[in-house]
Parts: sequence; structure tokens; C-alpha cells
Amino acid sequence: MSLNFSPTFAATKKLSKAIPFAFKRKITMAITKEKKVSIFTQYGGAASNTGSTEAQIALLTERILDISKHLQANKHDFSSQKGLIELVGERKSLLSYLQKTDLMGYRALIEKLGLRK
Repeated sequence: MSLNFSPTFAATKKLSKAIPFAFKRKITMAITKEKKVSIFTQYGGAASNTGSTEAQIALLTERILDISKHLQANKHDFSSQKGLIELVGERKSLLSYLQKTDLMGYRALIEKLGLRK
């Protein structure tokens, strides 16, 4: 048994392959490279210190604030809501790790970022 597809299906299939991915979905970069470097130098000590817990928490906080602004304008963007929840959970786990390992650093970071704890 052979399947016969309508010509409109074939035409749309060719068209969807011809359109680059960037045009199918609006891709915007929320945090620029310069902003990341400034966050890493301010909280991590140096621009190359991207793995420090404080710098990661600060970067997640910046991303959370950007997504929160986006969700205020786009209330029905459920995929962004899911991403926001995941980022908040990741930040929470990093904060609990920092609290266990360096309590004074944790308190200073909470105060510096303006997080409620």
C-alpha cells in the first residue's frame, strides 16, 4: 500500500527545510557577553572565574530577572514559565550549597543581590 501525499504537504515540507531555524523561532540573547564578564568580575573575582558559586548564582539571578520581565508582558508563555521555575530551583540548590560551605559568603551574597532569605 503506497501513501499518496497531497502536493501542498510536499511544498510545505520543502519550504520548512528552506527557512533557517533562526527565522522559525525568535531567538534573542538576554544577557550579552559584556554583561556576563562584568558579573563574573564583580562576583567571581576575575572574568575567567566562571565556575565560582557566587558568580553562577549572580548570573542565574540576572537571567531570572530578565525572564520575569518577559513574563510580565507575555503571561501565557508557558515554556518560559517552566524555564523560570528550573532556573529558580538551580539557584536555590547553589544557594543551599553555598550556605553549607561558606555561611558568611552566603549572607554577603544574599545582601549584595537583594535576595530575601
